[in-house]
Amino acid sequence: MECKLCGEEVDELFSVKVEGRKRKICEDCIERLQEEGSIAEEALSAMRNMMEYKGRF
Repeated sequence: MECKLCGEEVDELFSVKVEGRKRKICEDCIERLQEEGSIAEEALSAMRNMMEYKGRF
């Protein structure tokens, strides 16, 4: 089977929603997407703290 995100041949694929679409991707891509998501959340939080944003998070 081939990962739809990286294109590598893998033994097992997982069905995950990526950017609003369901895709079958490998475990390595899932981990990379989770890391990118957590980094983006931390960056947004830091920016809001610097701008003293008091609204909803």
